[in-house]
Amino acid sequence: MLNLAKENEAFINDLDEVLFAIWFHDIIYKSRSKRNEKRSAKYALKKLKKFNFKELKKDKISNLILSTQKHKIIVDEDLDNAFLLDFDLAILGQNWDLYEDYTQKIRKEYRMFPNFLYIPARKKVLQGFLNREKLFFTEKYQDLFEQQARENLLKELNSYN
Repeated sequence: MLNLAKENEAFINDLDEVLFAIWFHDIIYKSRSKRNEKRSAKYALKKLKKFNFKELKKDKISNLILSTQKHKIIVDEDLDNAFLLDFDLAILGQNWDLYEDYTQKIRKEYRMFPNFLYIPARKKVLQGFLNREKLFFTEKYQDLFEQQARENLLKELNSYN
């Protein structure tokens, strides 16, 4: 994600804020928790307050982090939030081998759940993405990744049948 941000810095309004949001967005992560993003945003604000970055938009960083919970734009004054979310989902649009490796890591992360619980939950996540009109928010990433991402998601979904 950091590499993608640097690659797109000409299109990002507040690069430092996006970089901090990337850095902190999964800093607190427990696979069973639904509060990771809220905790990560709170942690980011706490840590950033220790540094006197007056010019840094700390609320924007917090909101960017929170937007990753449901992958919906909540900071809409520029394209920063759209790019952040696209960076976060970029793995979905990679070639099948990279994507399949990612899915194996996801399964390992949730290994505490037996298949009869994991598979229906994973299918629900995949279908949720497939039901979206667009997976990516920026034209750039729609052009680059949308078709491959949908193919990957569908292939994984069909593998559970």
